[in-house]
Amino acid sequence: MRKTAIVLAIAATFAAAPVFAQDATTSGADSGFFVNGNVGHSYFGSGKNSGSDTGYAINGGYRWALGPGFAIGPEIGYNDLGNVTLSNAFTSQPVIAPGKASLHGWTVGGNAKYNLTSSWYVSARAGLYAWTGHGLSNDINPVDLRRTSDGYYGGVGVGYDFSRKFGVGLGYDYYRAKKSDLNLSTGLLSANAEIRF
Repeated sequence: MRKTAIVLAIAATFAAAPVFAQDATTSGADSGFFVNGNVGHSYFGSGKNSGSDTGYAINGGYRWALGPGFAIGPEIGYNDLGNVTLSNAFTSQPVIAPGKASLHGWTVGGNAKYNLTSSWYVSARAGLYAWTGHGLSNDINPVDLRRTSDGYYGGVGVGYDFSRKFGVGLGYDYYRAKKSDLNLSTGLLSANAEIRF
């Protein structure tokens, strides 16, 4: 069911291509494919699984220009938000735990970019997050858990375009990864670079 929902979301987004492409021809803004990468500091913020590490994300997609300086489109990507060493992995009760929490997964959604000037821009993104995580349960006596589920993500950013084909920026993304007794929801504050085709 999860894989079907992701495939349908991708198909529906790309099925709208002819409509967006028609708008792009009259807007005077840039349309095209892009690939970007983020590297930064991840924040695991959930009780027994809290901590921080280095995380990264790789995304690709297409944007259609809808007006002067504004473009929107679909994206798909992968991220690894790190491994957090848990300082409280053991309590007074025996706990089966590796002493680490981790989170990684696939994203599919939409992104938007708006040029404030010819060089400076702001961006936003949101969509579905298919994640796999490992950590401690939220119970009084935590146990080691591994879960795979669906969540969502969202983010905002600001950046500078050195040319129409290359830009760099800073952004913050939030990845909701919670299932029953395990909460690994994580924020990523990162620097990014983007190449456009």
